Amino acid sequence: MKTAHEHIETELDGHVLWVWLNRPEASNAYSDSMVVDLPSVIEAANRDSQVRVIVLAARGKNFCAGGDVKAMKDHTGMFAGEANELRERYMFGIQQIPLALSRLSKPVIAMVQGAAVGAGCDLVAMCDLRVASTEASFAETFAKVGLVPGDGGAWFLIRAVGHSKASEMFFTGKTYKASEAQQMGLIHETVSSDQLISHTKKLAEQLASLPPIALQLTKKSIQHAYESPLNLHLDLVASFQAITQRSSDHHKAVEGLLSKKTMSFDHK
Repeated sequence: MKTAHEHIETELDGHVLWVWLNRPEASNAYSDSMVVDLPSVIEAANRDSQVRVIVLAARGKNFCAGGDVKAMKDHTGMFAGEANELRERYMFGIQQIPLALSRLSKPVIAMVQGAAVGAGCDLVAMCDLRVASTEASFAETFAKVGLVPGDGGAWFLIRAVGHSKASEMFFTGKTYKASEAQQMGLIHETVSSDQLISHTKKLAEQLASLPPIALQLTKKSIQHAYESPLNLHLDLVASFQAITQRSSDHHKAVEGLLSKKTMSFDHK
């Protein structure tokens, strides 16, 4: 089933929700409606028990050009108003995207073709797994237009590629090929353009076939591990393990492993 917003298109394929940025004529640069609709779609997916994995993709030649340069020049859309108005527009606008993704309990895969620039590159870094076409490219161009990564991209990028490489990306504005992005850890694998969708679909379906309770709590464990001291993290995962070990998912998974049968984990 497909659902269309002005510049976002969604399609549920089994337990995988495909979320497409759909503004190809502008290289999927953020529009006002995208900034509103993307967090809404993500939050709805988080509440939907049918959704176990999200793929964030884009229509057209490029993944996402980030901020709309024409809107920057004209001081329109998210770039309109005085300083405090701009600050609030960021807080209640584009910054809702990383907040929604940080609250997401389900794995999200970025599928990247073409260019991912500025806030578009940041959006890739916000995802859990990142698959790119061999022809994809990545750049953090905020400094080149006299801006900072106001969408929170620095928080995510430093965790993806480390302090030194993130600094290099932001300070130089250099464009990196997909192979370079994979080497630095921004992308976890690259595939040819003609295999990008099929490969990503296979990966998403593989994740969606796993016991969903364990999958979601594992993601929460990873998120928690970023900021927590070891003793607090161990307390949390002890609780998560108690939940999963008494779940029907766990019993089915063990049964399948011992009997060498493929098990399904459909919850009513």
